[in-house]
Amino acid sequence: MRPWSERAPLFEAIAAYQSQTVGRFHVPGHKARPEAFGPGASYYQGLLPLDVTELRGLDDLHHPEEAIHEAQQLAADCFGAEETFFLVNGSTVGNQAMIAAVCRPGDLLLVQRDAHKSVIHGLMLAGAHAVFVHPRIDERTGLRGGIALEDVEEALRLYPQAKGLLLTCPSYYGIGPDLESIAELLHARHKCLLVDEAHGAHYGFHPELPGSALSCGADAVVQSTHKMLTALTMGSMLHVQGQRVSREILRRILGMLQSSSPSYPIMASLDLSRRYLQEQGTGAITSALAVLESWRSGIARRPRWSLARISGPYRSDPFKQLLYDAAGKLNGYELQAKLEESGCYAEMADAGYVVLAFSLVSRLEEVHHLLEALDRIAQQEQPDDASRPSSGYAAEATGIRQGASFRERISQPVPFSIASIHGQTASRLVPLDSCEGHMAAEMIVPYPPGIPLLYPGERITPQIAADLRLLAGSGARFQGHNVTELGTIPVRSSQLAEQETFE
Repeated sequence: MRPWSERAPLFEAIAAYQSQTVGRFHVPGHKARPEAFGPGASYYQGLLPLDVTELRGLDDLHHPEEAIHEAQQLAADCFGAEETFFLVNGSTVGNQAMIAAVCRPGDLLLVQRDAHKSVIHGLMLAGAHAVFVHPRIDERTGLRGGIALEDVEEALRLYPQAKGLLLTCPSYYGIGPDLESIAELLHARHKCLLVDEAHGAHYGFHPELPGSALSCGADAVVQSTHKMLTALTMGSMLHVQGQRVSREILRRILGMLQSSSPSYPIMASLDLSRRYLQEQGTGAITSALAVLESWRSGIARRPRWSLARISGPYRSDPFKQLLYDAAGKLNGYELQAKLEESGCYAEMADAGYVVLAFSLVSRLEEVHHLLEALDRIAQQEQPDDASRPSSGYAAEATGIRQGASFRERISQPVPFSIASIHGQTASRLVPLDSCEGHMAAEMIVPYPPGIPLLYPGERITPQIAADLRLLAGSGARFQGHNVTELGTIPVRSSQLAEQETFE
């Protein structure tokens, strides 16, 4: 009999159901017949047998007792949690559930300011107050390195009633702070540490990777298993340890926020992704790190291109590579577009960098294609005498975006409420050139990475206005209000702005 860890109980249960089924008299309506998908038949054919529903033996995500229960137990053992919840709505629902489990309406939570928009939405749904702790900026790269221990300590001194801290580690750029020291500080004050570890599901599985948030003492951790591991998109996990976060409340909230018809292909992929990590993880990571070494060596032989190297007391993920034009001719968005013309699609770009996300299954031939594409771009886009000199260009461009907007280390309390959405009609549009001093009427979200530059009711400072103009001028994409195309910002009417305070 195979060891328990080598099993994939949910996938195996679905496979067993499929092998004995002669008629599907249940939803979904496609009945596993690919012809129902027309021109997409060949693409969906292999996936359809996995797309089932809550049948006997296949368990129920919202009341797991069989295969899903076993799969979640295996995941908890693998990732070092006491209990794990499968998520089919991505890390978004995990962030919202963590906040709602810790905060009642009016409670205060310390929050890393460059959090994902799902955190802001979670604060709204919970009716919580946030004290934003702003990240420190790495001077060499202009990137946010994470929040500092002394800033957390000061925030707790100012707001001892805070329930805890929610931070992001690693960032979209693969950077994070010293979690262990932050966890020790919070636990000494009887506070909880919640971590959005969406981009760090692979952490802790190889000596050359940072330790996981759970191993550093976090109380609840959300991971996007689909981002850096091998699950299907939207497949994520919420891990819990200790007694500071109520698991019963988490179950109830997840039952409210997650679909009552969860995707079995996504859940089965979580099961298989965990199994792959346990069986192949160390070897697969070692092989992928060798691919990365070939990539870095290739870039070192091409002086036109450079890779950002983070400095200071930050943890860095080798699977996130930050590429920039050392000649300063192409900004990050322009370089991203040029790479796409050669069939190489990056994770994201900003004004300075292109972010390349490698993974456990990245291959050497992909690196060769990417290096060849960069060679073609270098031939087509020759720098002229007016181009910016090498290393400071990307740091300066990115630093405007990531640093200037967040000068204040610790904010005053900001109340959030779902009711604020209903007030968005009392707004008007102002041009980018004259938006300073107004209060934002909507969340302004460059995407990717989905980090709100403004939340509803936030005052637009001169630094944020400059940041917005830089993004628009560089061709950044936005979710919701498209600042780049429209050249405007939705702001609250003057009467409303005068009536509302966020202190």
